[in-house]
Amino acid sequence: MNVKRTFGTILTVLGIIGIIYAGYGFISHNNDTRALIVASIIGIIFFVSGIGLVKNTKDEV
Repeated sequence: MNVKRTFGTILTVLGIIGIIYAGYGFISHNNDTRALIVASIIGIIFFVSGIGLVKNTKDEV
């Protein structure tokens, strides 16, 4: 079991959820703009780091 690849997948999914949440908040004209900006930045960071972990982790046999 490759822990890095699993953790990368979890980070990627959390990043996607954060980006979707922020996008939905912006579309629905939510007044809490600061929280949406923070959620989108954290979502992007999680997404990019998760993709990086999945791409850079080599398969162990």
